[in-house]
Amino acid sequence: MAAMKILVTGGAGFIGSNFIQHIIQEHSNWDITNLDKLTYAGNLENLKDVEKEHRYHFAKGDITDRELIDRLLSPGFDAIVNFAAESHVDRSILDPSPFIETNIKGTQVLLEGVRKYQIPRYIQVSTDEVYGSIDNGSFTEKSPLSPNSPYATSKAAADLLCLAYWKTYRTPIVITRCTNNFGPYQFPEKLIPLATTNALEGKPIPVYGDGLNIRDWLYVVDHCRALDSVIQKGTLGQIYNIGSGNERTNLELIHKLLELLGKPKDLIQFVTDRPGHDRRYSLDVTKISTELRWKPTYSFEESLAATVKWYIKSENWWRRIKSGEYTKYYQKMYHQR
Repeated sequence: MAAMKILVTGGAGFIGSNFIQHIIQEHSNWDITNLDKLTYAGNLENLKDVEKEHRYHFAKGDITDRELIDRLLSPGFDAIVNFAAESHVDRSILDPSPFIETNIKGTQVLLEGVRKYQIPRYIQVSTDEVYGSIDNGSFTEKSPLSPNSPYATSKAAADLLCLAYWKTYRTPIVITRCTNNFGPYQFPEKLIPLATTNALEGKPIPVYGDGLNIRDWLYVVDHCRALDSVIQKGTLGQIYNIGSGNERTNLELIHKLLELLGKPKDLIQFVTDRPGHDRRYSLDVTKISTELRWKPTYSFEESLAATVKWYIKSENWWRRIKSGEYTKYYQKMYHQR
């Protein structure tokens, strides 16, 4: 494909950093600028392998900062991929404010930048949680939105803003909605890295309610491949569901992790369920499979085993994060710049 210049927002986070690594490896003539606020979940260590690559550039900043976005976009980009978001449901229940600010206002600031500087393509990376819970069957891209947490509501609002900009201004947007991701560099507040690292430390693994909530799990590398396809071939103004069909209850998943780690099941600790906890997510991915010819390439079993091996090998990485050492270091370093 022809050379491209891409702005990735939130590229120091879990999915964003995996995406940047994917693009650098797969596209030798693509240039990437990574804009990240470096909140608690933003980790530049995730990008050690590419930080000296001449096609990779980093800028610290907030997507809600209109002046910064103007300065960044004025030279021009071929595409923007927006990963920047507050994303942890539990945190949104404790305090929805940052989710409203980043996920809604930040999206609107980016959309205005796309309009002003005539960026040809804007990818809004969203979530299956905007659809709410489903007992049977799977959500399609035409299913109504019914979010049940402040986080999911903020993402649904951002999606609706994107669609409104498409309808009103013909702003060239594409929305992707993905199921639960897992893989290297995931912040250890999420289920798989939390359960894995707690088990490695011999600590209890908290499980909400009865542990029978169902999620569809997708290896992050396959998500990055899907987004790559959307950038190159996705139809403007459209929504694409991204999923794998690997549905597991939380309890099944944790049992599998403990088996891979050789740890006892008595580490499982059932805790009070969180408010508004969705029972099951499930996406119909016929559209992206048919139109863009994308499908997952990694099996759930092999990718989960690879992920567990990565956390075992990367103990220094997650221990620094869980201790707060990494966050304090980079906050101090960038405050002084």
